[in-house]
Amino acid sequence: MSAPAYKRILLKLSGEALMGEDSYGINRATIERIVAEIKEVVDLGVEVGVVIGGGNIFRGVAPAAAGMDRATADYMGMMATVMNALALQDAMRQIGLVSRVQSALTIEQVAEPYIRGKAIRYLEEGRVVIFGAGTGNPFFTTDTAAALRGMEINADIVLKATKVDGVYTDDPKTHPDAMRYKTLTFDEAIIRNLKVMDATALTLCRDQKLPICVFSIFKQGALKRVVLGEDEGTSVLP
Repeated sequence: MSAPAYKRILLKLSGEALMGEDSYGINRATIERIVAEIKEVVDLGVEVGVVIGGGNIFRGVAPAAAGMDRATADYMGMMATVMNALALQDAMRQIGLVSRVQSALTIEQVAEPYIRGKAIRYLEEGRVVIFGAGTGNPFFTTDTAAALRGMEINADIVLKATKVDGVYTDDPKTHPDAMRYKTLTFDEAIIRNLKVMDATALTLCRDQKLPICVFSIFKQGALKRVVLGEDEGTSVLP
């Protein structure tokens, strides 16, 4: 088997990825499958950090938050990500994958506070570190949290898991002739407004020369193929 192309990765999972075919919440079969894919990568000797979203439970900019104070709604969204992080940890525990949840909000009864040095030590020990509560600040997305944590833990790449197997010239659902980009530069992604990640996250990764790969978490084995450096998804490079 080929050697992994990366020693340490930051995996960005949306909350919606945990829903599976459900309309909200956490689909148990889906989370078990995602965790099994993460274990395959860990078994290759790759160190894995995970940033999880909360859109399957609550999102600060969603219609459910209409009329609410934006900061309050965003804090509610951050707590939803902690719930998802605990669900991920539980699913990992059941298959023998050791993980730690670190939260940017202080909720010591259920998660450790985020401490960069401890996170890096856990990764070096082969544990998966799940980062909850985004950046801990309102008005920032979990995309930005993924870029920030990726830089802080010295990840080799940020892997953004989506429902689509890469970045396309147009929406492949409405334009069947849309073509998948194999690679893009950060400037191309920003200028063409390709929605790889939000603008703040893209700019952070560009400035720190931290590559991104967008791939489908619903495509069996895609995460492992990305880690092995195979042609999977779309790579956004400095």
